[in-house]
Amino acid sequence: MTSRSEPSWDFYRTFLAVLEHGSLSAAARELGLTQPTVGRHIDALEQSVGAELFTRSQQGLLPTDTAIVLKPYAETLASTTAALLRAASGSKDKVSGTVRISASEVIGTEVLPPILAKLQASYPDLIVELSASDTVEDLLQREADIAVRMVAPAQEALLARHIGIISLGLFAHRSYIERYGKPETLEELRRHKLIGFDRQTAYIRMMLKRYPMLEGASFSFRSDHSIALHNALRAGIGISFYQIPLASRDPNLVLILPEIEVEIDTWIVMHENLKTSPRCRVTFDALVTGLLDYIKENNLENGS
Repeated sequence: MTSRSEPSWDFYRTFLAVLEHGSLSAAARELGLTQPTVGRHIDALEQSVGAELFTRSQQGLLPTDTAIVLKPYAETLASTTAALLRAASGSKDKVSGTVRISASEVIGTEVLPPILAKLQASYPDLIVELSASDTVEDLLQREADIAVRMVAPAQEALLARHIGIISLGLFAHRSYIERYGKPETLEELRRHKLIGFDRQTAYIRMMLKRYPMLEGASFSFRSDHSIALHNALRAGIGISFYQIPLASRDPNLVLILPEIEVEIDTWIVMHENLKTSPRCRVTFDALVTGLLDYIKENNLENGS
């Protein structure tokens, strides 16, 4: 009986690229390899696992049941490899190398850039990778080094710093109010052009439970992308929830029905194994300081 050889980690990387793109040529372009090389990687991985991973169809390469089973393990290998390279990139005593930060779309694109600019000005050898997505990345699996989260962490192996509350209010652009007026009650709000997600999320369900008058409200603009929703607000398309500290920076955004306010708890989280890493420690501290200052904008706006 012949034993199967241990697959190269490169094969799993190639496997994930083919899974994502559905073709050898597209995977080759992403990885900077030739198409024959990608094909050899897949063939070698199939030989190692003893099963076919893809079948050809008019839509491209479709994953087999075996490929679907292998996918999460390959993703774990990819995140572990990336974390290993980030750890190896830094010096024990010098702030250098790569740190990966996970944050929501809004926090990542609207709030963190000036904080990170100041951080990198102080530490020019520090490289930042920012994952701005509403998908929560797993710190225990080292998909990211540090995360800004809107929910308290449950895992014991994580270091967490509670930042405080970020408040959201209903806002409209002045150009919208000039065209359609300003609602003064929830009932009037229901008759206005509202901006919202195109699918019901846990956040939306919470809002409907807290404000049942919004049940059945018709959204005139929908998107599953937070930044698209905020750009629609700033373009005067309709009324939408917006973080109060961000709104305070734009004099054209007007608060609607100030009694309606949503509070989002905010945390900064890091794997406890990274607390001795200089690059992670200074980044964690910079995020704490920067986000505390950001929340102060919310408090100043509310006069507290």
